[in-house]
Amino acid sequence: MKNNYVKLRIEGIDVYYKSYKALNNVSFEADPGEIISILGPNGSGKTTLLRTIAKILRPRKGVIYLDSKDIFEISDGEYSKIVGYLPQQTTIISPMKIFEIIALGRKPYVKWSLTNKDLEKIWEVIKLMGLESFVFREITELSGGERQRVLCARVLVQEPKILLLDEPTTHLDLRYQIEFLELFKKLTKENNLITIMALHDINLATRYSDKIILMKNGYIYAIGKPEEILTSETIREVFEVETEIIRNPELHIIIRGIVKR
Repeated sequence: MKNNYVKLRIEGIDVYYKSYKALNNVSFEADPGEIISILGPNGSGKTTLLRTIAKILRPRKGVIYLDSKDIFEISDGEYSKIVGYLPQQTTIISPMKIFEIIALGRKPYVKWSLTNKDLEKIWEVIKLMGLESFVFREITELSGGERQRVLCARVLVQEPKILLLDEPTTHLDLRYQIEFLELFKKLTKENNLITIMALHDINLATRYSDKIILMKNGYIYAIGKPEEILTSETIREVFEVETEIIRNPELHIIIRGIVKR
């Protein structure tokens, strides 16, 4: 991964799907080496926010800055070298080999064909993700969890400075959920990356995040350190459930006893 880094700043963005306002005056900053988790109920705007930072959606109001530059003034080719986006759902129907899918992540760097540098990076990530044993199998032969590891690898070979992860632990069993998040934490800290991920699991978010963004109805309800903003009151207001919160010095917070209100 690259060692140089960038800063991300979102200022007052509104995003619409036709006449529906999906994001309302969203603002926050993300610093190098920081992991931010976005939490909120379905439809709160988590995926929309990630898609907007990924330049898939364009705000009707407000600006997203990479350092001091509006991201929509940066070419798509250059932007894809900086930002890697793992969507919540990716459909791959054609029987492509695992190696071919991962190699697609080098597209921003490839002019004519893969160079030795490209191949070295691809194999480095294949080993990092533990995919050596089935790298020449077809994607259609893999389980959901194995596919998720392949798609993560495709993002990592881009060598991004910003990782946008929409439910990265989808389809993964508990072991790989922990391994994935440990890996993202290691890469983020060692390479001064920015990692922003949407999660459903509040306990995993508290364990692996420097900052939490709580979203509700398209706006940011609260933002801050997990131990500061995740309280029974805020969870009740955002998720409409009652919780019991246990403070733990190592894991920050353990939330249990969730009961429908």
